[in-house]
Amino acid sequence: MPIKLVENLNARVEAEIARHPQGIGIDELHTSLADIVSRRTLQRRLNGLVEQKRIVAEGKRRGLRYHSHPQVIEDTSERATAKDEINAEVYVPTSPESQKILDYVRQPLQHRKPAGYDRSFLEAYRPNETSYLPLDIREHLHNIGRSPDGERPAGTYARDMLGRLLIDLSWASSRLEGNTYTRLDTKNLIELGEEAKGKDRREAQMILNHKAAIELLVEEAEDIGFNTFTFFNLHALLSDNLLADPEEGGRLRRRIVEISGTVFHPLGIPQQLDAYFRMLLDKASSIEDPFEQAFFIMVHIPYLQPFVDVNKRVSRLGANISLIRHNLCPLSFIDVPEKAYVEGTLGIYELKQVALLRDVFVWGYERSCQRYMVIRETVADPDPIRLHYREAIITSVAEIVRGLQSPSEAAIRAVAITLVPRDKLDRIIELVMEDLRNLQEGNVSRYRLRLSEYRAWQTMQQG
Repeated sequence: MPIKLVENLNARVEAEIARHPQGIGIDELHTSLADIVSRRTLQRRLNGLVEQKRIVAEGKRRGLRYHSHPQVIEDTSERATAKDEINAEVYVPTSPESQKILDYVRQPLQHRKPAGYDRSFLEAYRPNETSYLPLDIREHLHNIGRSPDGERPAGTYARDMLGRLLIDLSWASSRLEGNTYTRLDTKNLIELGEEAKGKDRREAQMILNHKAAIELLVEEAEDIGFNTFTFFNLHALLSDNLLADPEEGGRLRRRIVEISGTVFHPLGIPQQLDAYFRMLLDKASSIEDPFEQAFFIMVHIPYLQPFVDVNKRVSRLGANISLIRHNLCPLSFIDVPEKAYVEGTLGIYELKQVALLRDVFVWGYERSCQRYMVIRETVADPDPIRLHYREAIITSVAEIVRGLQSPSEAAIRAVAITLVPRDKLDRIIELVMEDLRNLQEGNVSRYRLRLSEYRAWQTMQQG
């Protein structure tokens, strides 16, 4: 079947080249764009862009590399109008439909028409009939997001990448909320329990909350879903120690809220909020395509504002539920520009138009897939024994810690002997001992342990 070209192919090619300051060859470029353009068509487009002086070709034959044209950068910085400067900020490729949304939401607040929650936006959505993501986009996302290992248990893809995903998604999602932690700060906090100096402690709390919520999604991949239990617990974890009233964590709001920077006014009647939240989840659970499901959550959770705060965070992690359950590459939001994400959300709030947020979603997912494809190629395959007996290992570690036992072979054998076949027992003991040696505050949740339980066990070991 021939590849259906996207409308903004030249812009996508230029954007991909711009992300490689040292230049990029056609082989690598085609690998990134293979799902939207054939190699022959890509070569023609590259030749045309060189002739138009949009890009520069340097080298010969197999050494040929493409670079962004320096004159384009000079023109943008020296002679651009105010509108051109604004457009240059949005480096997520956008469609003409999205540009109309941008033109509207970038007007001063006084020029935008106040908008309230429109129930018909949700009511009119018919699962598996209405599509926010066109068929060609869904097919493209399935092609790039599918696990290279074929059919495996729900959550396997995300579990293989858990260490990276915890850092990437915790950092990127927090950054979209204005968090100033760097990715290295986030890595040190999650892996070593070290808070960044000079930072607000709420920023560390926000990241640790993300970590706990992501672990819930990955560890309970076969049990989570589009239901009140999952979303109430997601909110409780993400809002922990961040709300003025702790009782508002993990429950629907009972008061009116306002959102700064927009003329949108969320629904304010608690009974209606409950009804539409349940309708939202019912419709989401009925959607068959995991990408449509994910994007539906990204659209409607922020639009409804079911919680007193932390709604967008809930929507970003909630969007990963369907991807994790279908063993697809997770959406980490790595490199997603905050401005483009915010403006895409404003397009939902004030216009009920999804095009700009859709562009952000697609670009962000492509970026996530590129990142995790590279990572998977550089890490070792997971130990099949560890993968198959994962629950037994988690249970053994947890029982040793909660029982304040010494991490000895005899103690582990006494716990594990009832959990695994005898011919696998020695190997399981080795793995449990390895995990106990590597246990620290940054990974205790992986074993469903409380921090207090780990600290009590650690104190016993030191004594």
